[in-house]
Amino acid sequence: MKSLQTDLVTTAALANPGELATLQKHLPKEWIEQALEATGKASVRRRCLPAEQVVWLVLGIALYRDRPILDVVDKLDLSIEAGKRKFISSSGVVQARDRLGSEPLRWLFERTADHWAHRSADAHRWEGLALYGLDGSTLRVPDTPENRQHFGLAGGSRGESGYPLLRLAALMALRSHLLAGCHHGPYATSEDELAGRLWEAIPDESLTILDRNFLSGEILLGIRRGGKQRHWLIRPKKNTKTKLLKTLGPGDELVELNISPQVRRRNPSLPRRYQARRLSYTCQGKKRVILTSLVDPKRYPAQKVAKLYEERWEIELGYDEIKTEVLLSEETLRCKTPERIDQELWGVFLAYNLIRLEMEQIAQEASVEPIDISFVTALRFIQDEWMWCAIASPGAIPRQLRNLRAKLKRFVLPPRRKHRKYPRAVKIKMSSYPRKYRENAG
Repeated sequence: MKSLQTDLVTTAALANPGELATLQKHLPKEWIEQALEATGKASVRRRCLPAEQVVWLVLGIALYRDRPILDVVDKLDLSIEAGKRKFISSSGVVQARDRLGSEPLRWLFERTADHWAHRSADAHRWEGLALYGLDGSTLRVPDTPENRQHFGLAGGSRGESGYPLLRLAALMALRSHLLAGCHHGPYATSEDELAGRLWEAIPDESLTILDRNFLSGEILLGIRRGGKQRHWLIRPKKNTKTKLLKTLGPGDELVELNISPQVRRRNPSLPRRYQARRLSYTCQGKKRVILTSLVDPKRYPAQKVAKLYEERWEIELGYDEIKTEVLLSEETLRCKTPERIDQELWGVFLAYNLIRLEMEQIAQEASVEPIDISFVTALRFIQDEWMWCAIASPGAIPRQLRNLRAKLKRFVLPPRRKHRKYPRAVKIKMSSYPRKYRENAG
C-alpha cells in the first residue's frame, strides 16, 4: 500500500477538479483504509454501515449541522450496498459510531494537517519564515451527567456555568487558516498544557504569533528549543517587567525577562532569565508594545514586525469560522458522552481543514490570497456539491463541478476595511424564564 505522503503528493497533482468529488479528491479511500488499519478499527465482517462509511458519516455530521444524523446517512447514500438501500436504525448508527471510536478521525486529522498546513505555510512565507498562530478557546457540550463529570463546569461570581465546557488549543497556518495541530481536554486543563503539546508540530524556520496569555518563559523557550530558527511574537501583559539591555532604535529595545521561581521549580532546566526584543509603536491612535525573539533589527525591521503582529487575529477569525459557520452558532456540540464528543470534534477539525484546503485551491485559480475567499460560500459549495454527487447520475457530476468552480467571482471577498474596529463584547441571550441553579449534591 502506498504511504500517506506519496498519496498526498499524488492527490495534490490532480489537475482536473471534475474527476473526483471535492472531499474525496482531498481525502481518498487509501488514507481512510490506512487510518482504520493503524488504529485497529477496520471492519472484519461486512456490515450495513462499515467503518470506512462511518468516517464519511462523521464528516457529514460536521458539514450538515442542521440535519438529523439519520438524514445525513440517507442523503449521502451511506447505507447503499450493491445498488440496494439497506435500512439502518438510529441504534445501528450509534453502534457503528461507537465501534469506530475517535482514533481513526484523530489519525486522519493529524496526518493530513501535518502535510496540508505546513505546505500552505511554506507557500506564504514572511521574510523567509512560515507563519503560524497559537491560541486557545472553549466549546460547550451537552449537559449530561457523563459530560459534566468528564469536562467540568466553569465557575464565576454568578455560580457554575450552564453547560460543561471543554478547552482546546490550536496551531494554525495564519495565511490560509489551515489547522496544523489541535488538542483539547476538560475545562480544568490549562491552555499552557495544551499549547505545550503543540510545540513539536511547529517546524523550523517559522514564526508563531501567540496570545499574551501564553507569555511564559517555559512556553517561549520551549518553542525556541524545539528546533532551528523557531521564533515567536507576543504582546506583554500590563504587569510584565523587563530590564533594558540595549537600545536598537526608536521604540526598539533589547530587554531581559525573568522566569519565576515557581516555573523553574517545575522545570529546573530553564534559565533564570531570557532575552527578547521589545517594540513600541502607535496603531489607530493607541500605543502598543510587542515582544519577539526576532532580535536582529536589520533583518527584521521594526515597522515590518509591528505590521505583522496584526495577522495574529487571523486565528480568531478561524475559530469564528468553526463556531459560527460550521457549528452554526448552536449552544453546544451534538454528542452526549465524552467519547462521542471526542469523535465529533476530530470530525469537525478535519472537515474544516478540507474546506480550507479547497479554498486555497480556489484562491490559486482566482489569483488571490486564501484569506480573500469567502468561507461561507466555500462551505455552501462543498455542501451543495456533496449532495449533488449523492443524487446525480455519474455522467453529470464532472459537468456540475466545473460549472460550480467556474463561478470563481462569487468566492472572492471584497477588500477588508483598514480602520474597522472590533470591540470586545459578550452578548447574553435574554430569557423571560428564571435562571436554573443546580442543587449541591452534598
